Amino acid sequence: MEKIKKYLMPLVLWLIFETVAVVLWRMLDNRFYLLNFTYIGTAIAIGLGLYIAGAKYARTLIQLTVGLYMLVYLGIICRENMQIEGLWYYLSLGIFQAAAIHYMVAKIGGPLLFGRGWCGYACWTAMVLDFLPYKTPKNPRIEKLGHFRIVVFMFSILYFFMLSWLYPNDLETLMFISFIGGNIIYYLVGIALAFMIKDNRAFCKYVCPITVFLKPASYFALMRVKVEESACISCGKCKKACPMDVDVINNRRSRKNGTECILCFECKKACPVRAIR
Repeated sequence: MEKIKKYLMPLVLWLIFETVAVVLWRMLDNRFYLLNFTYIGTAIAIGLGLYIAGAKYARTLIQLTVGLYMLVYLGIICRENMQIEGLWYYLSLGIFQAAAIHYMVAKIGGPLLFGRGWCGYACWTAMVLDFLPYKTPKNPRIEKLGHFRIVVFMFSILYFFMLSWLYPNDLETLMFISFIGGNIIYYLVGIALAFMIKDNRAFCKYVCPITVFLKPASYFALMRVKVEESACISCGKCKKACPMDVDVINNRRSRKNGTECILCFECKKACPVRAIR
């Protein structure tokens, strides 16, 4: 019984993804959604199971199996623009499929359950950035730069409507080109920022437009990192280990950078008294 309880979280997450898979399959009469969400849910569940078992690179395994699947298979092979301009494209067509479903599950509705878990386990941009040498920030967070994410978000809307106006008959091809070009730009900017600011997650904090969706819902997330206050010795190691500068010791939803938590559990690894759960 204790062993089942220990692995309850990955099992529940797998059941959620499997439910989404079956519902979308039956609603849209498309087996792709059954295979797609079953694969993603299974990859996440196995990775989390390995993490609970003590595997060192379990989260990296999830990032690679899910991130590469979305980037290479869905994005390049299937030619689906999974970036934010792809969302505007499908919504403009009145089609609730592909990127629109992806955003609803992972970035709009999903954060109510698992917060910014997308950023920690499935993002193909962060998948690469997390291999850089600055896993914990070497400098304080530059709060004012965080507003730039809204600028990038607004630009994505203007960019799509500009393409729609200039090239209405070739928009599908342009969306694919935008996906390839956009990812190249994201990687170059993300890597440059990481080395300039000495922070692997600088792109997530200051540039990524997806956070405009993620942050509000993450405030109400059911899955949250919490500290057992009676066991905490206030050593501060959890806050130093956090790649997103979250005030881990504070359990309130309004804690500093609370909506930035990516559920990486680096704070839990760093805690010497196992006060974090």
